[in-house]
Amino acid sequence: MYAIIRLRGRVKIKREVEDTLKMLRLNRVNHCAVVDETPNYKGMIQKVKDYVAWGNINADSLALILCNRGELEGGAPITDEYVKENTKCKSIEEFAKAVCEKKASLKDMPRLTPVFRLHPPRKGHRGIKKTFQQGGALGSYGKEINTLIKQMR
Repeated sequence: MYAIIRLRGRVKIKREVEDTLKMLRLNRVNHCAVVDETPNYKGMIQKVKDYVAWGNINADSLALILCNRGELEGGAPITDEYVKENTKCKSIEEFAKAVCEKKASLKDMPRLTPVFRLHPPRKGHRGIKKTFQQGGALGSYGKEINTLIKQMR
């Protein structure tokens, strides 16, 4: 599973990049989407690489954003009781683990909004004009995306 976080805004953005961000449902800065590792999504990520940060999310980080930032349609927060009633899992942590192991999908939870609205990172970004490898915040994080998610919880 990939976590994709939009870090840059809309000024001077190419139309095809903006369309790809809309397809990923990343309409605003600090929005996060969790998607499968498919060739289609990899191509979309490569197209928007100068505007987003992405990497492989683990079960702990997915459970953290589901608990803190997960919402149902209408703005209601996700609770363990809701997960127990509407899925085969008994808690949010168990559901996150099943999603990361590909035994379940985020679509299995009814009325879950597909985008997580994250807080700006504590201690700030490292810079949104350089890639992660150059000392900035954009591009591929790999496993380090989990630390960024913890900063933005």
